[in-house]
Amino acid sequence: QVQLVESGGGLVQAGGSLRLSCVASGRTIRGYAMGWFRQAPGKEREFVATITWSGANTHYADSVKDRFTISRDNAKNTVYLLMNSLKPEDTAVYYCAAKISLGSSLYTAYQQYGYWGQGTQVTVSS
Repeated sequence: QVQLVESGGGLVQAGGSLRLSCVASGRTIRGYAMGWFRQAPGKEREFVATITWSGANTHYADSVKDRFTISRDNAKNTVYLLMNSLKPEDTAVYYCAAKISLGSSLYTAYQQYGYWGQGTQVTVSS
């Protein structure tokens, strides 16, 4: 079983950048597809980005495409989310998630992921 811990959240002005990290323990993430999701107050959890186990394939929500970049370092058991050009509407709790997968499929539904971190708050001021 894999445990996930996110970090890197905080308060940033609109137009700024943050890099979130998700460190896994308990098992290597080499056999897992990884995803980032977010949830704003009063809203449902929504997909942000996903990456295959090898890092070869990625997919983004339209709302963050060309601004966010997901990456992973399997040797460090870590997944990253680099967020540029942040907007107030990006304010949310960001969650890292893992799904057992050695294929090239990209997973965008939160129900597909079996492991979750506790989340890290990102607040973007206008």
